[in-house]
Amino acid sequence: MPRFYCPTPLSAGLALDLPAGAARHVQVLRLQPGDPVTLFNGKADAAGQYGEYTATVTHMGRSSVSVSVGDFTATQRETTRRVQLAVGMPANDRMDWLVEKAAELGVSSIQPLMTERSVLRLSGERADKKVAHWQSVAVAACEQCGGNRVPLIHPVTTLAAWLKAQPAALADDEARLLLSLRHGTLPVRTAAASLPATASITFLSGPEGGFSPAEEDAAQSTGFAPVTLGPRVLRAETAALAALVSWVE
Repeated sequence: MPRFYCPTPLSAGLALDLPAGAARHVQVLRLQPGDPVTLFNGKADAAGQYGEYTATVTHMGRSSVSVSVGDFTATQRETTRRVQLAVGMPANDRMDWLVEKAAELGVSSIQPLMTERSVLRLSGERADKKVAHWQSVAVAACEQCGGNRVPLIHPVTTLAAWLKAQPAALADDEARLLLSLRHGTLPVRTAAASLPATASITFLSGPEGGFSPAEEDAAQSTGFAPVTLGPRVLRAETAALAALVSWVE
């Protein structure tokens, strides 16, 4: 059954017009009145449960689609850990691919960063448009994979500014991990074994060419522990996703 993200309050028996993005998708699929769909809004219900609603198409206009919302089903498809990804943006369409796959894997949020070695540099309106595009990529990924919480794509910023904004002290159930190729770095799976199953993890992953030594030093001074994915040098987008795979359940 087609799934659509509908970022508005939902409840059984509600009649509503779908937002523009979902409506266009329904029209592309050539659904008709009476056809069933599934809706989710990424928010918990009154009982604090996440899930999705059945719905039925009731009207197809030239640019609008109306539905009648049915029953709610509490459905948990998210990871047990809250995993955040801060990443030096890879260039071209690789960032799109990274956002899509990270959303499928259940990442909680993605922080796009500009670093010393970043090829992709964004600011102003261009940055805002890219973030909006990546947010739509994350929505589409969740519609496809069954996720009921869409990861937030934060505004683009520099690594230095982002590190400066991090709280000085880590909580007991929080970990900050820096993907690094430095000798003597702890394997990421070893680091995983020492943390609670419900720990909140932030991964910091570099762009093409990795972080500079000064940037790695700055990250470590902000509480990021260096970890390694192994002896091979992975592409920027591959390294970030490999790190996520090692933590999601």
